[in-house]
Amino acid sequence: MGDLGSATAAAGEDWQTSALVDARSDGRYLLRPAFRLPVAHGTRPLRPRSTVYRWFVRLRDEGVFETINHHLLARDRERTGRQASPSAAVFDSQSVKTTEAGGPRGYDAGKKVNGRKRHALVDTDGRALVLQAHPASIQDRDGALPLLKASRKAFPFIKRAFADSAYAADRVAHATCIAVEIVRKHPNQVGFAVHPRRWVVERFFAWIGRNRRLAKDFEATIPSAEAFLYAASVMLLTRRLARSL
Repeated sequence: MGDLGSATAAAGEDWQTSALVDARSDGRYLLRPAFRLPVAHGTRPLRPRSTVYRWFVRLRDEGVFETINHHLLARDRERTGRQASPSAAVFDSQSVKTTEAGGPRGYDAGKKVNGRKRHALVDTDGRALVLQAHPASIQDRDGALPLLKASRKAFPFIKRAFADSAYAADRVAHATCIAVEIVRKHPNQVGFAVHPRRWVVERFFAWIGRNRRLAKDFEATIPSAEAFLYAASVMLLTRRLARSL
């Protein structure tokens, strides 16, 4: 009976491990259509949707995607000869449409987008530090406050952050001890121009935009939307580190 109980327990652990792998694999598949699940090659059956989703929710609620991103970020910075924790950052927002999945949303009158707004704080090389999502009706300068405050725990050494003129407000400047430097357009600028520092966060949005799951905000909840943002960042950092081996 003891051997049978041990075998049953081991089988249960194997099932949970496989379900966890499926949760991660399904996330990658949803993000990037080029990724193929192992089931496509007939190596193992796909776990029930309810099981995989339960594991995804557990990983999401425990902040696993964010934690993985934090560790990979430190490793990649050290790989390039930088300190593990940054001292400068860049932040900006991106408004995207939502779908019939529902959930919190709002209308961004400036961008004419009905959906959600993604706020990203990245280091000066474009690695994601803090990612947040909220209704698009929230103004940039209001959405920046929780973003900057959230960065203090995980990245306490940030002393300066760069942003565009949408964040030129006293409440942003005094939200934390971080000195916010506004990078303004050249007064005689005509047409498109690359601005110092600001282009880094725009490039990050372009990178994660390659993921089909992030073309719009398909999630019904804000935590799920943020989890997929961190998952996309994890894929970027994993690819960077793999290419350096």
